[in-house]
Amino acid sequence: MVAAHLASGAALVTDTEGISMLPIALPDRRFMQLCWVVPDLDVAMASWTKTTGVGPFFRAHVTSYDNPMYRGKPTIPPPFEAALAQAGDIQIELVCQKDDTPSVFRDVVPLGQSGFHHTCLYSDSYDRDVGFYEKAGFKVIFSGLMMGYRVCWIDTTPALGFMVEILTKNPTADAVFETIRSGGHNWDGRDPVRRLG
Repeated sequence: MVAAHLASGAALVTDTEGISMLPIALPDRRFMQLCWVVPDLDVAMASWTKTTGVGPFFRAHVTSYDNPMYRGKPTIPPPFEAALAQAGDIQIELVCQKDDTPSVFRDVVPLGQSGFHHTCLYSDSYDRDVGFYEKAGFKVIFSGLMMGYRVCWIDTTPALGFMVEILTKNPTADAVFETIRSGGHNWDGRDPVRRLG
């Protein structure tokens, strides 16, 4: 029985006496992206490439969301720029919001500063994954539809110091992520900044 629980990805916990054991499902831990908020996208991309050799960066169009909600209320997200690159198995995202409008980005990194913002879970079971964090007491700060698919940011900063993004796995993102992976595979340093789409 214990072996079956462990094989299924469950964790075993004991009560205060150390006697009873209950299976608790673990969350999906396959994070695929690390994101920093930066004050200048061009400077940040150049710094990453020069310092770490990561590239090329794919500059994305400003993303729009359908049905955006911020802290439980409908919102119009402020414009921002983003760039993505592949570093081994991990995708690197850089985000630049030019103003100080309250947002999921400004909740973590103040205007004019750089800082780690979130890690992303590319989810094949959105409700399950969001539900895990909500049951643990964390709140969804921003949610919406990106290219028709659900995405949200969960405020895990009290525990981790950064947020968790959960993005629904979908064919559009699959194609974008493959472009980024392919671009980074055996990259020779040429064309360090490219356009997506």
